[in-house]
Amino acid sequence: MMRSPFKLEGKGLYLLIGLAVLAWLAYETMQPELHNPRALPREIEARGDLAADEQNTIEIFRKSAPSVVYITSIEVRRNFFNLNVYEIPSGTGSGFVWDTEGRIVTNYHVISDAGRLEVTLADHSSWKATLVGVAPDKDIAVLQIGAPKAGLYPLAIGESKNLLVGQKVFAIGNPFGLDQTLTTGVVSALGREIRATNGRAIKDVIQTDAAINPGNSGGPLLDSAGRLIGVNTAIYSPSGASSGIGFAVPVGEVNRVVPQIIAHGRVVRPGLGVSLAPPALVRELGLEGVLILDVARGSSAERAGLRGSRQVRGGFVPGDLIQKVNGETVRDYDSLRDAIERYKVGESITLTLLRDTAVLELAVNLDALE
Repeated sequence: MMRSPFKLEGKGLYLLIGLAVLAWLAYETMQPELHNPRALPREIEARGDLAADEQNTIEIFRKSAPSVVYITSIEVRRNFFNLNVYEIPSGTGSGFVWDTEGRIVTNYHVISDAGRLEVTLADHSSWKATLVGVAPDKDIAVLQIGAPKAGLYPLAIGESKNLLVGQKVFAIGNPFGLDQTLTTGVVSALGREIRATNGRAIKDVIQTDAAINPGNSGGPLLDSAGRLIGVNTAIYSPSGASSGIGFAVPVGEVNRVVPQIIAHGRVVRPGLGVSLAPPALVRELGLEGVLILDVARGSSAERAGLRGSRQVRGGFVPGDLIQKVNGETVRDYDSLRDAIERYKVGESITLTLLRDTAVLELAVNLDALE
């Protein structure tokens, strides 16, 4: 019978077992200790000075954050069974201190459905807010709180007309209820157009990639000098969270609208004192411009000699067709409104009109619209 070449017997087997034990002991001795009772914290490495850009960002937040407020909309409900009235928070947003009289600026859509409003300052004190007035087609609202002047820090007002794409910007607000949150970015684009809650177009809106999330609405957009350049108002996002496309109402519009709300409780709009034809009728007549249907009695338009449309036996006679305002072409109601709102009540503008087949220019003083 042949012996297997792989069978170990006697001394050979003991030798193999000994080598295995030695290998295991060598492996174990090479492993680091799991616990070391003499362990100490590692030495801290000096960082050096913060970069100038970082220092500027920190300083902007330090100076501006006390101006940013947290707004809570409170809804009043009645219990179906016992008819007791109770309040529940229905939404949150941001805002900022406008002046030391306690006026707060925010978005109209932040407060539009509120039964009661509460403003929380940066020092965590909360104040009941009263609505001063709104400008829905600019998505702007002004609130009033009774906080002492010493605790109110208005933001410095900047400019929006000379902004440049690529300029650094900072947004401070309360996204998802997390107060005093800073995000940074750049001006991504200028001259954008978005729709207000009432469907009207807001022109010359600032687009930014600074993260703007739900709860940021109504908060300030700042430039690198810490000045207000816009009010964060909307985001473009299929998910509802920031997708890098946010929008802000430019400060030039805010600084025009807010003083009027404070003075009158509303925006006093300049107007012509005329009623206008619907766009469908203008297209049906094959015309291009803004057609006057009627001229209000006693209005500046009547004094200037503008003519409305009229029905006569046998058909409809179009009135004056407005084609330009101070040389600027207007094609519909929105463009006419935007052109007129660049001027103040009482100022004179020149209208270029088509009357029958003749082109006329008439000077008209702007009336206050009710």
